Amino acid sequence: SPGRAARQQASVQSGTSDILKPTTMASDGKVQFKITLTSDPKLPYRVIKVPQDAPFTAVLKFAAQEFKEKEETSAIITNDGIGINPAQSAGNVFLKHGSDLRLIPRDRVGSAFA
Repeated sequence: SPGRAARQQASVQSGTSDILKPTTMASDGKVQFKITLTSDPKLPYRVIKVPQDAPFTAVLKFAAQEFKEKEETSAIITNDGIGINPAQSAGNVFLKHGSDLRLIPRDRVGSAFA
């Protein structure tokens, strides 16, 4: 499956620093994202490098697993708070939103409370 291939080719670094060199699309057809966990006051992050044609749903799933969060109730947003539709390629997300993203784990992402 495409998600499995993305996980197999993904490489991860982790840390708690806010400093990261600007990244670009690599010549090897991969993109790199710095994904920060917003629910932790220490703001831990993971740097994930995936093929640019990988589905972004696989990136979301992989990031949620790295932070031990439920993928079904997690979303990835930009630093400006704009939600990212995961139904596109990782390369497309990189071009539209850049490399610095945030994971928001919630019990009910996108649902209204009565």
